Amino acid sequence: MTKWRASRSIPLLNYNRIYLHRRFHFTAFLRNARPAQPQASFGGVASNSGGSSQGNSFLVPGATVATILMLGALHVRRLYDDKKIEEAKAKGIESEFRPDVKARFLRLLPLRSISRFWGSLTGVELPIWLRPYVYKAWARAFHSNLEEAQLPLEEYASLREFFVRKLKESSRPIDSDPYCLVSPADGTVLRFGELRGPGAVIEQVKGCSYSASSLLGANSHLPMIAAEDTNEDSGKEEKTVRDVNQRSWWSISFLASPKVRDDVSSRPQKGLFYCVIYLKPGDYHRIHSPVDWNLLLRRHFSGHLFPMNERATRTIKNLYVENERVVLEGQWKQGYMAMAAIGATNIGSIELYIEPTLKTNKPQKKLLHSLPPDERLYEPEGTGVPLRKGDEVAAFNMGSTVVLVFQAPVSQSGTIKDSSSDFRFCIKRGDRIRMGEPLGRWNQS
Repeated sequence: MTKWRASRSIPLLNYNRIYLHRRFHFTAFLRNARPAQPQASFGGVASNSGGSSQGNSFLVPGATVATILMLGALHVRRLYDDKKIEEAKAKGIESEFRPDVKARFLRLLPLRSISRFWGSLTGVELPIWLRPYVYKAWARAFHSNLEEAQLPLEEYASLREFFVRKLKESSRPIDSDPYCLVSPADGTVLRFGELRGPGAVIEQVKGCSYSASSLLGANSHLPMIAAEDTNEDSGKEEKTVRDVNQRSWWSISFLASPKVRDDVSSRPQKGLFYCVIYLKPGDYHRIHSPVDWNLLLRRHFSGHLFPMNERATRTIKNLYVENERVVLEGQWKQGYMAMAAIGATNIGSIELYIEPTLKTNKPQKKLLHSLPPDERLYEPEGTGVPLRKGDEVAAFNMGSTVVLVFQAPVSQSGTIKDSSSDFRFCIKRGDRIRMGEPLGRWNQS
C-alpha cells in the first residue's frame, strides 16, 4: 500500500515542477519585454541610460505598425465600399449622398497652392529622350490612345503640352446632322435630363442636388418654364429668372439678331435640358462647341478646387457650385445655351482660346470665397463671338467636368406628364462618349 502511494506521488511532483518551470520562463519573458523603470541615484537624478532607449525602441515600431494597420484598414474599407457601389450599379441601384471625414479634411488643405505647384511641375520641359517613356507610362496608367496624337511624342515638351494635345483630324468626326447637338468633350455621361419648374434643380447624386442658377450665377439669364404655367397655357413665352437693373444682354441679343429671334418665336414652347460629362485624366482634354451658336458672355467663378471624381460627388455637398469654373452663355437657333467648365484639384487651370488673357487658379487674397464672379461681355454687343459646331473653345490641363444647359424644342401637348419631347437624348447614364458624337436630336418642324 505504501509503495503504491509513493509511486502515485512521483508524477504529481514532476507535473508541479514542469508547471513552475514554464511559468518562471513566461514571467521572465514579460519582465524583459516591459520597458525598464528609471532607477534613483545618489544625486536624486534618475539613472535611465539603458532603459530609456530600450523603451523608445519598443514604442516607435509599435506606433508605426499601428499607423500602417489603421491606414490599411481604411483602404480596405474604401475598396469594400467601392465594390458594393459597383455591385449596386450593376443591379440598377443608385448610390446615395453620404458625407464623410475626408470631405471635411479636404477643406483644410491648400488645394489651390497644391494645384499651382502641380501646374508648374507639369510645365517643366523634359529631355527629348525621356518624353516618350513618360507619355507612354501615362497612357498605360490612364488608358490614353497615343495613336490619335497629332504630333510625335518627342515634340511635346512638357506634360502640360501633352495633356492638351490636339488629335488627328480624322479622330473625332463631327455629326453633320443640323438637328443634332453633339458632345463638347470626351468623357463619361453622369447626368442628363429636362429642367422643369422655377427651381430648375440638377441632381448631383441621389439625395443631393443644386440649382442651375447657382451653377451659372445669380446674374444668369436662364429661361425658366413653370410647370403650372405650361399646364394652363403651353403657348406662353419663356420667362427669365432675373433681369439685373432692367438692362440685359439677353434682350439686346434678340434685337441685334433678328434671325435668332424669329427662330425662337416660331415655336410655341421650348424645354430646358442639361447634361453633365466627366473627363477622366486619360481623356482628350479640349472642349469644343456642341452647336452653332453666338457666345455673348463669359463668367468666371473663383471657388474651391475639390476633386471631381465619383467618390467626391458622393461625399462633398454642392461640389459643382463650390468649385472654380468658367461659364459661357449665349444663344443658338433654339434659344438659350450655356456651357460650364468646372475645375478640380490639380486641374485649376482652364484655358479659354477665345480669351487667352483669362487666368484661372490665381492666389486668393481672401480666405473666404465670397468675391463676385468676373464677367465679360464679348463684342460686338448683342452678337458676341460666333462659334461653329466642333470649334475649339477651351481646354483643361488634365480632366474635369463640363455641364451643358440649353433650350430645345418640346411638343405642344397640354400635359407635361403625357407629353413627349421633340428633343430626345440618345445617350444613357454611364456611357462613354467622344467629342463630336450626338448627345440628342430633335424633329424638324
